[in-house]
Amino acid sequence: MLSGELPRSISECSELQVLLLFQNNIVGTIPREVGNLLLLQYLDLGQNRLEGTIPNEIGHLHNLKELTIEQNALTGSIPETIFNISSLEVLSMWNNQLEGPLPKKVGNLSMLNILDLANNTLTGVIPDEVGNLQELVGLTLYLNNFSGSIPIGIFNISTLRAISITNNHISGKIPSTIGKGLPNVEGIYLFENNINGVLPSSISNLSKLAVLELGGNELTGSIPESLGNLRQLVSLNLYGNSFKSDLSFITPLANSKHLYRLILSFNPLNTMLPKSIGNLSSLQMFEAIGCNLMGHLPNEIGKLRNLSSLFLEDNDLTGVVPTAITSLKNLQRLSLGANRLSGSFPNGLCELSNLGLLNLSQNQMWGSIPSCLGNVTSLREIYLDSNNFTSNIPSSLWNLKDTLKLNLSSNFFNGSLPLEIGNLKDAILLDLSWNHISGNIPSTVGGLQKLIQLSLAHSRIEGSLPATIGKLITLEVLDLSYNNISGVIPKSLEALKQLGSFNVSFNRLHGEIPNGGPFVDLPYLSLMSNEGLCGNLQKHVPACPSNSKNHPNSKKRRLIWIIAASSVISVIGLTSAIVFMLMRRRGKTVNAEDEWLPEVAPQRISYYELQRAIQGFDGNTLLGSGSFGSVYKGTLADGMIVAVKVFNVQMEGTFQTFDRECEILRNLRHRNLTKIISSCCNLDFKALILEYMPNESLDKLLYSRDYCLNIMQRLNIMVDVASALEYLHHGYSVPIIHCDLKPSNVLLDNDMVGHLSDFGIAKLLTKEESIAHTTTFATVGYIAPEYGSEGLISKRSDVYSYGIMLLETFTKKKPNDEMFTGDLNLRSCVHNSLPDELDQVIDTDLLTLDEQNLSQKLQCLTSIMELAMNCTANIPGERMNMIDVVAALQKIKQKLASYY
Repeated sequence: MLSGELPRSISECSELQVLLLFQNNIVGTIPREVGNLLLLQYLDLGQNRLEGTIPNEIGHLHNLKELTIEQNALTGSIPETIFNISSLEVLSMWNNQLEGPLPKKVGNLSMLNILDLANNTLTGVIPDEVGNLQELVGLTLYLNNFSGSIPIGIFNISTLRAISITNNHISGKIPSTIGKGLPNVEGIYLFENNINGVLPSSISNLSKLAVLELGGNELTGSIPESLGNLRQLVSLNLYGNSFKSDLSFITPLANSKHLYRLILSFNPLNTMLPKSIGNLSSLQMFEAIGCNLMGHLPNEIGKLRNLSSLFLEDNDLTGVVPTAITSLKNLQRLSLGANRLSGSFPNGLCELSNLGLLNLSQNQMWGSIPSCLGNVTSLREIYLDSNNFTSNIPSSLWNLKDTLKLNLSSNFFNGSLPLEIGNLKDAILLDLSWNHISGNIPSTVGGLQKLIQLSLAHSRIEGSLPATIGKLITLEVLDLSYNNISGVIPKSLEALKQLGSFNVSFNRLHGEIPNGGPFVDLPYLSLMSNEGLCGNLQKHVPACPSNSKNHPNSKKRRLIWIIAASSVISVIGLTSAIVFMLMRRRGKTVNAEDEWLPEVAPQRISYYELQRAIQGFDGNTLLGSGSFGSVYKGTLADGMIVAVKVFNVQMEGTFQTFDRECEILRNLRHRNLTKIISSCCNLDFKALILEYMPNESLDKLLYSRDYCLNIMQRLNIMVDVASALEYLHHGYSVPIIHCDLKPSNVLLDNDMVGHLSDFGIAKLLTKEESIAHTTTFATVGYIAPEYGSEGLISKRSDVYSYGIMLLETFTKKKPNDEMFTGDLNLRSCVHNSLPDELDQVIDTDLLTLDEQNLSQKLQCLTSIMELAMNCTANIPGERMNMIDVVAALQKIKQKLASYY
């Protein structure tokens, strides 16, 4: 617990040979006088709070064997004088803030055993001279900004036991001779770089290799079968590359008797899981997420008796969950979500007494949930959402008092909520939305005092809101929309200080809305279609009458209040806009510091933080670009991965586009709309920080050579887009017209959920308007006839664009393709094929001739195409509205799911 600065008088200890001061609270800089300790052999100042630069005088310590100054806050570059200390055996400077290149003089340290410079901001290439360090045992350079290829000489250092260069910008190929020069290597860690080419089969000659980490690169080709020669292998991680393999390497991999970890996620394997997977008897963790695995899960998976984690979500697995899974008694985490698994709930899961995570979401499973699931008291997270489960929720589930997350949404559960719901004392998420649950919300819900999110939306809940909800002091999201709830909003809800989203729209609530606590400036508040509510005009509800006798509760009087409220808001908005434009035109000076939009960005992010998050706006993090500007992938200081949309301020109309997106996105909250996290804005820079979507856009996946969206995935995405449009047109206080619907504006998250994005040319209609005029035109091929010819936009013009996108999604033909000339267009092409020749125009990858239930699936596709015809009628009044579109798609989805 030593504190204070390192005294300069330490230089008077001229006979000092060992100075170990690690793990203290020493502050200040390293004094230059340390360089006078000429007999010093061991200097360890690690794990303190030293700052400033490393003094050049340390290079005078010619007898030094170990220099350890790790885990401080040292800055600047590494002094070249250090590399004159030929006796140095250990050089450890990891976890500082050092920058600049690694000097070529590093090759002078011929006695060096350990070189650890990890977790700094070093740049440039790794010098070839590192290959001269023939005594090197450990090379650790991870979490820097090194670029270029790895010097070939490093792969010829026979003494090396560990190489760790992860999380850099390394490119180039792994040399084909890697298996010849590293006879003692035990660990190779190269993940999160840009390494390309194939994985050389000669790597199997590294007989002592125990850990091979190559995830997050650009490797291609097949995974070599020769990996089975690595008898000491314990961990193999190849996630996030572009391997295409039939997984034949798994069979010889059984020779690796100590293998406990196998990660293959996010590779386009496009194959079936082989039966030989059951021979990897020592395996404890197996992950193959997003690999487009097909076919059934083999029964042999039940032989993996040591398995604790099995992650196979986001594939194309079919059939039922094999009964052999009951044998996996050590299983703690099972994730099979986002596949096409069918059948009833596998009762054998009830026998897995160590199971903590169960994810069967987004499949096609049916039937009831067995009551025995409530006996698996180890369960902490349960995700059964987006299936076809029916009947009552078993009462035994409410006895899982240690469960943290329970998501049963988007099924067909019925019955009422029991008092025992209050037993889930540790739950932080409870989502029962989109079911047929009825009855009252029990007062015992107030016992869930760790709850962060509670959703009972789109159910059949009735009765009043229990005041005990006010006890949920950690609650951030409360969604009770689309029910039949009556009564008043309890005043006790003002105690929910953490509440950020409150949605009770489309119920029968009345009375004054709370005006204290979070309701003063709630980020998202939706009270729509509760005609009896009154309160603040800013909340888009009429003010409460001061005297009920003088203000009778009539529809006429309520209409007056609504019109008055709308008028006031419109005048205020117009006045603010005029003042803003006048100030800008008069050249009013603006502070050079970043201006923030607090209603958009509760989290403050400076320009410099943003620049660091996306690594200086270079091409390495660029996701895409367009006329508006560019989108980058970034990582904020707290580790959150985001998409940063940087606007081109030189382009005319940029300010209006940015302001419009801010205005619209700051007030919208829907699971199928892109979430805005923050914004950054000054005179020369404008950017929005958005939720990152790892699966990019519908357009990219639709036309990808490496990935094929199946029918259910496409239908689910289009249901998502339709739900977003239904909200924009009918679920917000005023109609919002998107104006630019197309597949590239539909982004997909990790669960392949669609999110509508890009509101740069969107329009807000007033309550009195049904049609507006615009001079801003969207993408040719998607816009409605009246939009293209007269600039007229409405909810119906969005419906038209949606219909065109629906056609494109299932035909894989762009509406502006060169094949469409004259009177032939995408709509007429599909129209002419209905109903008997649809198979001639749909995407050939959707169905095969030997497909089960082929005729029934074709009938579902016919229904989808007919729906698209009704959306794209030439006369706007003949087009459907989005409420009916969503309802129709849900019926088609339910019918299609029954054929799998």
